[in-house]
Amino acid sequence: METIIKLENVSQYNALKDKETKHPLISVFDNTNTRNLPNHCRMHFGFYAIFLKAGRCGELKYGRNTYDYDDGTLVFISPGQVLEINNDENYKPTGLALLFHPDLIKGTALGKQMSQYSFFSYDSNEALHLSQKEQQIIKDLFGKLEFELSQSIDKHSKSIIANTIELLLNHCERFSDRQFITRENINTDILSKFEHLLNDYFQDEITLELGLPSVGYFADCLHLSPNYFGDLIKKETGKSAQEYIQIKLMNIAKERIFDSGKSISQIAFELGFKYPQHFNRMFKKSTGYTPNEYRSLN
Repeated sequence: METIIKLENVSQYNALKDKETKHPLISVFDNTNTRNLPNHCRMHFGFYAIFLKAGRCGELKYGRNTYDYDDGTLVFISPGQVLEINNDENYKPTGLALLFHPDLIKGTALGKQMSQYSFFSYDSNEALHLSQKEQQIIKDLFGKLEFELSQSIDKHSKSIIANTIELLLNHCERFSDRQFITRENINTDILSKFEHLLNDYFQDEITLELGLPSVGYFADCLHLSPNYFGDLIKKETGKSAQEYIQIKLMNIAKERIFDSGKSISQIAFELGFKYPQHFNRMFKKSTGYTPNEYRSLN
């Protein structure tokens, strides 16, 4: 039976690594020479975690994907996610770790905007790869957090810690944007595959079985997390994946409306709509005309 370890708080992870808990809601440490995590198991996290990996680290799985990380990458974990650990027999921990509980940032500006950092919902095979200079920036910020935790806690501690984590995440967002740019060829290939899948979705009448196309469906077909897929499409096209799908949907709808042998309701069902009135509203919002008006005008 597969072992699942539930880690609800930072101190539980510290105990696994044989590290002292200096603060109940946050921990920063160098992984070098720490105790190995239990191997061949799955870990359920109840807090945020950021790992800066240094050196080849064996096999790490998130979801059903294997992550091919090497020296100098960042892996992000958010509360509720599950990480599968399968390390080599001779694996030795390296790199840096930052763990912080959601309670740490409650009531802060960072707490209100955590959802904007979409890389926390990327799969591990979509991790952030850093240059040497970028690694140094991250290491410096880890160092500042470690220094702050070594001081006595006072009324300024929470805001300083939250602001430093926010700065770290803002840098990561910049590095993520850079990564999408430097992987332009890969992104173009994914966009092309997405376009083919989108065409097939309507030509093969998958809509009759699955209904309207969803971002999650195409992300799954391309073996990407919905967040990473959405970010990639946004950066490549300037439109969200959902907007891109809706534009395609409306273009196909405009073509099919000219088939006078079919009623508007029949066309709506073939496109994946459960209710014709939903199709009518979306079509009018897109074109300024109802489907019947559009058919008459053309």
